Amino acid sequence: MRRNIKALSLFSGGLDSILATRIVMSQGVDVVAVQFVTPFFNYHILDDIDGYREKVRSKYGINVKVVDISTDYLELLRNPVHGFGKNFNPCIDCKIHMFSRAKEMMAESGAKFLITGEVLGQRPMSQRRDTLNVIERDSGSRTILLRPLSAKLMVETEAEREGWVNRDQLLDFSGRGRSNQIRLAKKYGITDFPAPAGGCILADPILSRRVSQLYSENSILKPAEITTTDVRLLLVGRQFVFPGGGWLILGRDEGDNDKLEILAGADDALLWMKERPGPLALLRRAGRWYTGKEEMEKDLILAASLVVRYGKKIGGTRPPGEVTCTFKNSSRIITADPLEDKILVTVQMVAS
Repeated sequence: MRRNIKALSLFSGGLDSILATRIVMSQGVDVVAVQFVTPFFNYHILDDIDGYREKVRSKYGINVKVVDISTDYLELLRNPVHGFGKNFNPCIDCKIHMFSRAKEMMAESGAKFLITGEVLGQRPMSQRRDTLNVIERDSGSRTILLRPLSAKLMVETEAEREGWVNRDQLLDFSGRGRSNQIRLAKKYGITDFPAPAGGCILADPILSRRVSQLYSENSILKPAEITTTDVRLLLVGRQFVFPGGGWLILGRDEGDNDKLEILAGADDALLWMKERPGPLALLRRAGRWYTGKEEMEKDLILAASLVVRYGKKIGGTRPPGEVTCTFKNSSRIITADPLEDKILVTVQMVAS
C-alpha cells in the first residue's frame, strides 16, 4: 500500500526522534533520518561520521544522514526573528531553520513528507501548540510535517490524508513525562537510549554566556567575523581578553590542551612549558590581530606569564618558567614570571 513512499526524519539522536522514526518505518515508509550538526550540538559526530551512522543503524535500525549547518547557524545567531529563550538559545528559529533545510532536501531524496519527534507541551518554548504552529508556518512545512508521537492531538497532515501513513497507528502523547515513550521503546526492543537532557550548549547557563558575549556589542570580534573554529575555541578551557584586545584561551587539563593544539590555525600563537606540566595557551589570530609588533609582543609576554601562573607548583611555589612560543613556523623561548594578582585583575576573563 505504501510502496516507494519516502520520508525524511529530523533526527536528534534522542529517544523521541528514534521512536518517531520507527513508528513511520513500521508502516512501510522508507525513512532517512537527517542529523543536523553545529558547534552547539552534535558536532562530535563529524569526527567519525561512518562510525556514528553504523552505531545508529545497528542499535535502532535507522539510516541516518549527517549534515553540517554550522555556517548558516552562526548567521542565525546574529538576529533570530523570534528571539532567545532563557539563555542564548534561539529554539524557535533553530527549528524553523532545520525544517526549512530538511524541506529543501526532500526533492533530492524523493521524500513526500517530514517527520519530527516533537511532543506537544514537552518543552516550554518550542513545543507549545502556538509555537508549533509558528514553526510550521515560517518553515513552509504545515501540510508536510508529521509529528507521530502527538499526531492524534493535531490537525491531520497530507501524509495521513493521502494514506501514506495510518493515523490510527499514530499516537497522542503530550506533556513532559517520559513513561509513554519508555513503554513504546520496550515494544520496539529499544533498551539503550540517551538520557533526557538539553544537548544544546546554547541552553547551558554558563557556556551560553560565553557565546552571548561573543555576539555582543562589546565582543572582541564583529559578528560577521565569527567562524566555527572561534566558537569551538570559545567552549574550551579558560578564556581571557587582554587590555590590548588580544584573545587567549588557556587549557585547564590535558584534554583541553589537545583540543587547542588541534584547533590552532596558521595565524594563532601557541605557548607552553616543556620542563613542567601546565596549560597550553592559544593566542587567537595573533598574525592578523595586531597593528604592530610591540602590541603583539606585550600580549605574548602576558600569555607566557599566565602559562607559568597556571602551571604545576614546585615545592609549593610557582617559580619563573621557560615558555616555548610557536608562531608562523618559528619557535622561541620566553622566560616569564607567574602573572601577579594585581595584573591578573586587569585581564578580563570571559564567563566560565
